[in-house]
Amino acid sequence: MSERTWLSRALSLHPWAPMLGFAFLCLDLGCSSDETTQNAATGGTAPSSGGGGTTGGTKASTGGSNTGGTLTGGTTGGTPTGGAPVATGGVPSTGGTATTGGVAGSASGGSAGSGGKAAGGTAGAGGSAGSAGAAGASAGAGGASGSGGSGGGSTGFDPCPAKGEPCKILPLGDSITDGIGFSGGYRVELFRKALTDMKTITFVGGSMNGPAKVDNVTFPKSHEGHSGWTISQIDGIVPAPALDPTPDIVLLHIGTNDMRGGVNGAADRLGALIDQIITDLPDALLVVSNIIPYPSQSSQVTTYNMAVPGVVQMRITAGKHVLYVDQFKDFPNNQLGDGVHPNEAGYARMAGVWYTAIKDYLR
Repeated sequence: MSERTWLSRALSLHPWAPMLGFAFLCLDLGCSSDETTQNAATGGTAPSSGGGGTTGGTKASTGGSNTGGTLTGGTTGGTPTGGAPVATGGVPSTGGTATTGGVAGSASGGSAGSGGKAAGGTAGAGGSAGSAGAAGASAGAGGASGSGGSGGGSTGFDPCPAKGEPCKILPLGDSITDGIGFSGGYRVELFRKALTDMKTITFVGGSMNGPAKVDNVTFPKSHEGHSGWTISQIDGIVPAPALDPTPDIVLLHIGTNDMRGGVNGAADRLGALIDQIITDLPDALLVVSNIIPYPSQSSQVTTYNMAVPGVVQMRITAGKHVLYVDQFKDFPNNQLGDGVHPNEAGYARMAGVWYTAIKDYLR
C-alpha cells in the first residue's frame, strides 16, 4: 500500500477528516493565501460545512463592529441573524434619551411655581421617560395654582396696604365680638399672634374696650361689636357708621341673637348683609363665620350653621372677596363662660381660627 493511500484511509475514519483533508491537500497541491482570504471575505461555504470557526469569526468581527456586538456575532457563527439582537438591544442604551427626558421634566417641574416646585421636580427627576417628566411639570404647575387660595400675593388680591402701614381690621358682630366675659374678646389673642409674626395690624370701629397693652405694645381697642344685636340691626349700621374708616378686612360673626326668635329667614338676612358689605367694600376681604355653640338653642344653631357655608359660597362663586371659616367646629362647651359667651380660652380659640384665615394677607 502506498503512503498516500494509507493516509487517505486513516483520514476517512477521523471526525475532522474533511478539514484535515483540505489542509493536507493544500500542502500537497500548494493552495495560495489569496484563496483563503477570498473565502473569508465572502463567507464562502465554511459555515454550512461546519468549518466556519475562522472564516465565520472574521465575518462576525467585521459585521460586529457595525452593530457593537463582536462577541455575540462570534458566538453565533457571525451570521447576520446573530448580530440583530445586539442592534435591537442597543436601542435602550441609545434610548438613554429617556433619562434626558426625565431631566427635562425635572427642569420643567422645578420652574412651574412655588408650592409645586418640590413635587414637580421629584416627579420629573424620578421619571424614567419623558412623559414622567412632563407629569412632574404638571404637578409643579398644579402646586403653584393650589397655593394661591391661601395667600393674597399668590392670587393677586392684596386687601392690606404696603408694608409699614397697618392693615385695618373691623371686628363686626354682637356681644361675642364685643368681648363679654373677657375684655377685648378674641381681639386680644389675634393682636398677639400678629405681633409674634411681625405683622402690622390695627382694629377699627366705633366701640372700644380691652387692655391698655398686649406684650408691651399698645392695644388698639376699637371694634364694632354690639351686645344683644341681631343680623338686621348690624345691617342697619352698614355702610355708615360701621365702615368708617374704611377697613381692609372685616371679621363677621353674627346670628346668635337671631336664634332666640327662631331661625327662619336668618340665613337670608345674613346673605343680604354680606351683599351690602361687599358692595360698599369691593376691595376689602370679608371673612364670614358660622356661630359658636349656644347650648340652649342648639337645634336652631345647627340649622343656621348648615346654611351659612352655602350663603358664602354663592358670593365666592360670583367672584367676590369673601371667605368662610368654621368657629363652631370642636368648640367645647366648657369654653363658654356663661353658656353663651366664651371665656378667655374660648376667645383665644376664636382668635386662632380668624388668624389662620387672614395671616397670609397681612404684611
